[in-house]
Amino acid sequence: MSDISLNGKRYWLVGASDGLGRALAHQMSRSGVEVVVSARSEDKLKELVDELPGKASYQTIDIADTDSVRAAAEALGDIDGLVLLAGVYWPFSAREWDADQAIAMADINFTGFMRVLGEVVPAFVDKDDGHIVITSSLTGFRGLPGSIGYTASKAATMSLAECMHADLRNTGVRVQVANPGFIKTQLTDKNDFKMPFIMEPEQAAREMFEHMLTDGFKKSFPTFFSLLFRGSQFLPDWLYYRIFA
Repeated sequence: MSDISLNGKRYWLVGASDGLGRALAHQMSRSGVEVVVSARSEDKLKELVDELPGKASYQTIDIADTDSVRAAAEALGDIDGLVLLAGVYWPFSAREWDADQAIAMADINFTGFMRVLGEVVPAFVDKDDGHIVITSSLTGFRGLPGSIGYTASKAATMSLAECMHADLRNTGVRVQVANPGFIKTQLTDKNDFKMPFIMEPEQAAREMFEHMLTDGFKKSFPTFFSLLFRGSQFLPDWLYYRIFA
């Protein structure tokens, strides 16, 4: 894998007000990348821009709203790269279905990505240059109990990245996907179970940024923990559900 420099490039980080997105904005800014950070909370975005050491700005966005996405993309102008990090999460089982939360996870974690990509990908294709990084999750490799909405949306984003990579891999548009495990954020604070190999946002951001500096397509981390999820794809159904249920 070749090393790639992002110094002096302009990147749009969507979902950067908290957690992994905020930590990645710091990581990229320290490395000479101009970042434009987006989320719904203008107060948090202003605070983040003030903290960043390099050239930075913000643009509010609600990725569940097409008009908001379109307006943000138009205001942003030309960019070199896009990192999609937005997400919401509520843990619940199909036995305690919450329709509003399930739909919100699908609409923000997956459909929201499609809205943003629809405003960015055509321009990247036209100029045959650009970098797209999609954040999925280790949970996207196979269905898990108690995660209706979230796991399905992450499987969708992983498939989205794979389809885009298949279409664009021989062009000037580079597509990557990052599949982190548990990260200590306000989302995982909702879990009432032990989370193996849980990472601080700064640790996960370093892993993700290192991936962005290579020409590799997919990175799943932490490495040892990811082997469990990747290996589960090869288990027969009867054994997989006996273990993971």
